[in-house]
Amino acid sequence: MDKSIQSCLDVGDNIEVIIVNDGSVDGTSKKAHEWESRFPEKVHVVDQENAGHGGAVMAGLHAAHGLYFKVVDSDDWLDSNVMAKIMDYLESQMEIRNPTDLVIANYVYDKVLEGTHQTIRYKNVFPQGRQFGWDDIGHFKQSQYLLMHSVIYRTELLRECHLELPKHCFYVDNIFVYVPLPHVKSMYYFDLDMYHYFIGREGQSVDEKTMLSRIDQQLRITRIMIDAVQLPDGVPNPKLARYMQNYLSMMMCICSVFLRMRKSPEDEEKRRAIWEYLKTHNPGCYKAISHSIINYFTNLPHSFGRAVGLGGYHIAQKIFKFN
Repeated sequence: MDKSIQSCLDVGDNIEVIIVNDGSVDGTSKKAHEWESRFPEKVHVVDQENAGHGGAVMAGLHAAHGLYFKVVDSDDWLDSNVMAKIMDYLESQMEIRNPTDLVIANYVYDKVLEGTHQTIRYKNVFPQGRQFGWDDIGHFKQSQYLLMHSVIYRTELLRECHLELPKHCFYVDNIFVYVPLPHVKSMYYFDLDMYHYFIGREGQSVDEKTMLSRIDQQLRITRIMIDAVQLPDGVPNPKLARYMQNYLSMMMCICSVFLRMRKSPEDEEKRRAIWEYLKTHNPGCYKAISHSIINYFTNLPHSFGRAVGLGGYHIAQKIFKFN
């Protein structure tokens, strides 16, 4: 937590750091208020009853005064040298009538137990050195989804699109980065490693055992995303519609794979139900998603299909980087 907060403060003077103590009773509030007392002009603490990751992010958004909004989890940190360059651009937008809606940069998986680092870049997708729109983007690889780590949204855009994240639920970062996209008109990309994402703590939300135990939350998030945007007709730009369809396909794949790993009749019924939900509530993209290679093979019927699906887990794990 100290490393995370210090990395935010090192970004520069024109910043506010909102620390949300989401009902923690382990000394988090005391530590947060110590930071606030040391930097009263920059640090603001929100103490609230536990509301989960989504509730904490929404509390931060409600309290934010800045032109831009960036979420940093307490396990993670920002590269101050990179952020200095990004801040120059963000500050330049303060004098512009129509500031850029979405600023994007790379992020790094810091796999501490393995001692490895993997950077997710977007230089093959986005132009550099200029503002651009969806017509200007290239092709996303399967491992290049925009995640919460890589985005900085204009604060008012998040409010104008009425972003809501459910309380007491993990994996809300998918909603955070997905739902506002049709409202984004302008973007800017930095081919710089901005965000360091810590992986390796036991019980972390992307830990395999944890994901298995929280599959109902994964299903809940996926249903919200299915309902949020009708594809492809609800997205005017075809490139963005294709990207969002691929993102939703990835979410469906993760649901299917983990339900098949649990190997119970109840979970098989849940798997069928989530696909029926997609077919009923977002029919325009059902055929394309269900017939995609990764989803076709992870949903083959009977015991053979389950075996193929579980084998596909390792492929999906490498492609989507979900743990």
